[in-house]
Amino acid sequence: MTRTIAPRLRTLVLLLLTVTGALLAGAAPASAHAALTGSDPAQGVVVDKAPTQVSLTFSEKVAMNDDSLQVLDPKGKNVEVGAPVNPGGTTYAVKLKGNLPKGTYTVAYQVVSEDSHPVSGAYTFSIGAPSQTVVSGVGTAAGGGVVGGLYAVGRYVSYAGFIVLAGGAAFVLACWQRGSGVRAVQRLVVGGWLTLTAATLWLLLLRGSYTSSGKFGDVFDLNLLGQVLQTKTGAALVSRLLLLAAAALFIAVLFGAYNRREEPAEKRDLTFGLAVGGVVVAAGLAASWAMAEHASTGLQPGIAMPVDVLHLLAVAAWLGGLTALLVALYRAPAETPVDSAAVHRFSRVAFGSVLVLVATGTYQSWRQLGSWSAFTETRYGQLLLVKIALVALLVGIAWISRRWTGRLLETAGAGTAEKARREKENEKEKEREKEQVGSPAGEPSGRKTASGDDARAAQLARQRAAVDTARQKRLRDADPNRFGLRRSVLAEAGVAVVLLAVTTWLTQTEPGRTELDAKASTSSSSSSSSSSPANSSGALTLDMPFDTGGTDGKGLVRIDLDPARVGGNEMHVYVQRPNGRAFDVPEVKVAFTLEAKKLGPLPVTPDHITTGHWSASGVQIPMAGDWKIAVTVRTSDIDQATVSKNAQIG
Repeated sequence: MTRTIAPRLRTLVLLLLTVTGALLAGAAPASAHAALTGSDPAQGVVVDKAPTQVSLTFSEKVAMNDDSLQVLDPKGKNVEVGAPVNPGGTTYAVKLKGNLPKGTYTVAYQVVSEDSHPVSGAYTFSIGAPSQTVVSGVGTAAGGGVVGGLYAVGRYVSYAGFIVLAGGAAFVLACWQRGSGVRAVQRLVVGGWLTLTAATLWLLLLRGSYTSSGKFGDVFDLNLLGQVLQTKTGAALVSRLLLLAAAALFIAVLFGAYNRREEPAEKRDLTFGLAVGGVVVAAGLAASWAMAEHASTGLQPGIAMPVDVLHLLAVAAWLGGLTALLVALYRAPAETPVDSAAVHRFSRVAFGSVLVLVATGTYQSWRQLGSWSAFTETRYGQLLLVKIALVALLVGIAWISRRWTGRLLETAGAGTAEKARREKENEKEKEREKEQVGSPAGEPSGRKTASGDDARAAQLARQRAAVDTARQKRLRDADPNRFGLRRSVLAEAGVAVVLLAVTTWLTQTEPGRTELDAKASTSSSSSSSSSSPANSSGALTLDMPFDTGGTDGKGLVRIDLDPARVGGNEMHVYVQRPNGRAFDVPEVKVAFTLEAKKLGPLPVTPDHITTGHWSASGVQIPMAGDWKIAVTVRTSDIDQATVSKNAQIG
């Protein structure tokens, strides 16, 4: 039986490499988690007059540097002036040179979304008439190539290291405390710590190149590393390294002082202390992912981040504990085998972890997809379906493992009597071995030296110990229930390897909700830009009376939005008294919300032009729909009111 262990473990490793390679083989530029939802000028549009700026609107805030937004003329020369600016919300703009000639211009962008993933792309628009352009291959460097593949592998390895570290330690503390003295389990948990530490350092070095040039030669650029350390992702990776230092202390106590404790009361107190400290460190490590990735942006981040931490902890408790159980079943010494009670305790821990995974996974799926159609219409949804199928398969195999566990418990009582019987047989066999052992040939027993007797006795003791160990292992391996449990746990581990690879790829894929919103906005922009002026929506005017409740608090606010379409708009706000005269209030704020798509509110703070008149240019409307336009008017330090109306834009 033991001779088949190495081939099976090699098969698992081979399966891991195969799945990872298959996933990474199709990894072109990394999927964007912040989508471009609007632009001015729009993609493919032909404008009569050269614009003074180019503005892009994303589905969430992004990080930019001086070269993140470039505009190239038909000859490939840059025509932007200065660095990109953020006039408000999720819109970013760059000024253009004056007197631009006719032709086709290319807009290329390369930014980093709030959930740490690089976003790059390009599109064209034309002034006067389309023309030939020499520009090609721009806007595709971020997140792709060799560096992108290595970064994806680093993410996978870091997840695997965390699961083995946290889950293995939890298995020892909660299920099999005798395992703290088993060398194979110690090597497993320490290996998880080393793997996570190395992967974190690797990701920290790759990060700068991954989000910018994509060149492997930039991996060791200290300037890029310094920029990474100032980002949210860099802070999360550094925090993970600091927490790993605390985890090293935890491991030292678990496999050192804790293992040597024999007094029940002392061991119980130390178990409680280690459990509390371990949960805190594990939760902190899990939070280093939650604070910089999907959970930290989008809908309900205050709820999503704790849910993500719980999800990762449940995964570690289940799959990491499963890995530790597999090692214990195959590699634990005969004198300290993993007992049926420990397997039963882990079965209960795994069941609780599955319940947590179902609850947190359901919330995460709703948050990232938003609709049933996203399951089949987006790449994220399709990968999520694969993950759900793998989890269902894993639960099915786990159910088989629970059955084997039940059989082990049923035979536990009978096993005690069998153990006593085997001990009697061992004693009889030892007596027979003593009778068969005689004096060395040619030397009377009376002339033996004391040292010779001691050496002979030690040799016989070693032989008997080896025979006893081999016999116990043979009897243990012959147990059909234990053999069945080994096979089912090994199958669980194989599915878990594939599941972890799919999960890693899922975290690098654009959420379905974002992808559908981007498609909708692109479709709206295309239809808007292709329509004739006669069919365009034209300027929009809304009148809304307000009353702030204070002295001289009544009036009328008028919103003019031109041309009231998807993309950039000119907005004017006029505030009047009831008698029609201009009302010079201290502050006016406007917000746009598309409730049907759960988009917004998108805030706009107009500039004060003159008495009763405010204005804002480049107001971005990312998609067509029935927009709620809310205006907040403040007439004094404490008196203000918000009024709103709905209007069809686009």
